[in-house]
Amino acid sequence: MNTPIDEQKLTIFYDGHCPMCSSEMQHLTRNDHKNIIKLVDLHEDSFAENYPEIDFDYAMKILHGSYRGNNLLGLEVTHRAWTLVGKGFWVAPLDWPIIKQVAHRVYLLVAKYRHPISGWLSRTFGIGTQPVSYTHLTLPTIYSV
Repeated sequence: MNTPIDEQKLTIFYDGHCPMCSSEMQHLTRNDHKNIIKLVDLHEDSFAENYPEIDFDYAMKILHGSYRGNNLLGLEVTHRAWTLVGKGFWVAPLDWPIIKQVAHRVYLLVAKYRHPISGWLSRTFGIGTQPVSYTHLTLPTIYSV
Protein backbone atom coordinates (compact mmCIF):
# COMPACT_ATOMS: atom_id res chain seq x y z
CA MET A 1 0.00 0.00 0.00
CA ASN A 2 1.63 3.20 -1.19
CA THR A 3 0.74 6.14 1.08
CA PRO A 4 0.51 9.40 -0.87
CA ILE A 5 2.39 12.33 0.58
CA ASP A 6 0.06 15.17 1.57
CA GLU A 7 1.53 18.12 -0.32
CA GLN A 8 -0.18 20.63 1.98
CA LYS A 9 1.79 19.34 4.95
CA LEU A 10 5.49 19.09 5.54
CA THR A 11 6.23 15.39 5.80
CA ILE A 12 9.40 14.66 7.77
CA PHE A 13 11.07 11.26 7.52
CA TYR A 14 13.20 10.83 10.65
CA ASP A 15 15.16 8.20 12.56
CA GLY A 16 12.85 7.20 15.39
CA HIS A 17 15.61 5.11 17.00
CA CYS A 18 17.64 8.27 17.64
CA PRO A 19 16.72 9.86 21.00
CA MET A 20 17.99 13.28 19.90
CA CYS A 21 15.97 13.11 16.67
CA SER A 22 12.84 11.91 18.45
CA SER A 23 13.20 14.64 21.05
CA GLU A 24 13.34 17.33 18.37
CA MET A 25 10.31 15.84 16.60
CA GLN A 26 8.36 15.86 19.89
CA HIS A 27 9.35 19.49 20.48
CA LEU A 28 8.32 20.35 16.93
CA THR A 29 4.98 18.57 17.36
CA ARG A 30 4.25 20.53 20.55
CA ASN A 31 4.66 23.74 18.53
CA ASP A 32 2.63 22.55 15.53
CA HIS A 33 -0.66 24.20 16.49
CA LYS A 34 -1.90 24.22 12.86
CA ASN A 35 -1.21 20.48 12.35
CA ILE A 36 0.86 21.22 9.26
CA ILE A 37 3.63 18.68 9.92
CA LYS A 38 3.40 14.93 9.44
CA LEU A 39 6.12 12.81 11.04
CA VAL A 40 7.11 9.46 9.58
CA ASP A 41 9.49 7.20 11.50
CA LEU A 42 11.87 5.49 9.08
CA HIS A 43 11.61 2.36 11.23
CA GLU A 44 7.85 1.89 10.85
CA ASP A 45 7.12 -1.68 9.77
CA SER A 46 5.43 -0.60 6.55
CA PHE A 47 7.78 2.29 5.72
CA ALA A 48 9.27 0.80 2.52
CA GLU A 49 5.84 -0.24 1.31
CA ASN A 50 4.20 3.10 2.10
CA TYR A 51 7.03 5.36 0.91
CA PRO A 52 8.94 3.58 -1.88
CA GLU A 53 10.18 6.94 -3.20
CA ILE A 54 12.29 7.46 -0.05
CA ASP A 55 15.57 5.56 0.02
CA PHE A 56 15.89 4.23 3.58
CA ASP A 57 19.71 4.14 3.61
CA TYR A 58 20.03 7.68 2.30
CA ALA A 59 17.31 8.91 4.68
CA MET A 60 19.31 7.40 7.56
CA LYS A 61 22.26 9.58 6.53
CA ILE A 62 20.41 12.87 6.10
CA LEU A 63 16.99 14.08 7.21
CA HIS A 64 14.40 13.93 4.42
CA GLY A 65 11.25 15.95 3.97
CA SER A 66 8.61 16.68 1.39
CA TYR A 67 6.65 19.92 1.09
CA ARG A 68 4.40 21.09 -1.73
CA GLY A 69 5.91 18.61 -4.14
CA ASN A 70 9.50 19.54 -3.29
CA ASN A 71 11.99 17.20 -1.66
CA LEU A 72 13.97 18.79 1.16
CA LEU A 73 17.16 17.50 2.77
CA GLY A 74 18.98 18.14 6.04
CA LEU A 75 18.75 21.66 7.37
CA GLU A 76 16.28 22.60 4.63
CA VAL A 77 13.80 20.34 6.46
CA THR A 78 14.68 21.82 9.85
CA HIS A 79 14.42 25.39 8.56
CA ARG A 80 11.07 24.77 6.84
CA ALA A 81 9.62 22.91 9.84
CA TRP A 82 10.44 25.55 12.44
CA THR A 83 9.35 28.32 10.09
CA LEU A 84 5.97 26.64 9.52
CA VAL A 85 5.31 26.38 13.27
CA GLY A 86 6.12 30.07 13.77
CA LYS A 87 9.60 29.64 15.21
CA GLY A 88 11.55 30.56 12.08
CA PHE A 89 13.55 33.14 14.02
CA TRP A 90 15.21 30.22 15.86
CA VAL A 91 16.62 28.83 12.64
CA ALA A 92 16.80 31.91 10.36
CA PRO A 93 20.62 32.05 10.47
CA LEU A 94 20.75 28.53 8.99
CA ASP A 95 19.64 30.06 5.70
CA TRP A 96 22.15 32.95 5.65
CA PRO A 97 24.78 32.38 2.90
CA ILE A 98 28.03 31.86 4.85
CA ILE A 99 26.41 30.33 7.92
CA LYS A 100 24.38 27.99 5.70
CA GLN A 101 27.53 26.42 4.25
CA VAL A 102 29.18 25.92 7.64
CA ALA A 103 25.95 24.76 9.30
CA HIS A 104 25.40 22.18 6.55
CA ARG A 105 28.85 20.66 7.13
CA VAL A 106 28.30 20.61 10.90
CA TYR A 107 24.86 19.06 10.36
CA LEU A 108 26.32 16.24 8.24
CA LEU A 109 28.87 15.53 10.97
CA VAL A 110 26.23 15.53 13.72
CA ALA A 111 23.91 13.37 11.57
CA LYS A 112 26.68 10.84 11.01
CA TYR A 113 27.39 10.53 14.75
CA ARG A 114 23.85 11.18 16.02
CA HIS A 115 23.57 7.87 17.87
CA PRO A 116 26.69 8.34 20.03
CA ILE A 117 25.77 12.02 20.50
CA SER A 118 22.24 10.98 21.49
CA GLY A 119 23.64 8.48 23.96
CA TRP A 120 25.76 11.16 25.58
CA LEU A 121 22.85 13.64 25.68
CA SER A 122 20.62 10.93 27.13
CA ARG A 123 23.09 10.05 29.87
CA THR A 124 23.98 13.67 30.63
CA PHE A 125 20.68 15.50 30.27
CA GLY A 126 18.03 12.77 30.09
CA ILE A 127 17.10 13.68 26.51
CA GLY A 128 15.13 10.84 24.97
CA THR A 129 14.55 9.06 28.28
CA GLN A 130 12.19 11.47 30.01
CA PRO A 131 10.67 14.90 29.52
CA VAL A 132 13.51 17.39 29.67
CA SER A 133 13.41 20.06 32.33
CA TYR A 134 16.18 22.60 32.08
CA THR A 135 15.59 23.97 35.57
CA HIS A 136 17.60 21.13 37.15
CA LEU A 137 20.66 21.46 34.93
CA THR A 138 23.87 22.85 36.31
CA LEU A 139 26.71 23.79 34.06
CA PRO A 140 30.23 22.64 34.91
CA THR A 141 32.51 25.24 36.43
CA ILE A 142 35.30 26.13 34.05
CA TYR A 143 37.38 28.07 36.52
CA SER A 144 37.54 27.31 40.20
CA VAL A 145 38.33 30.06 42.62
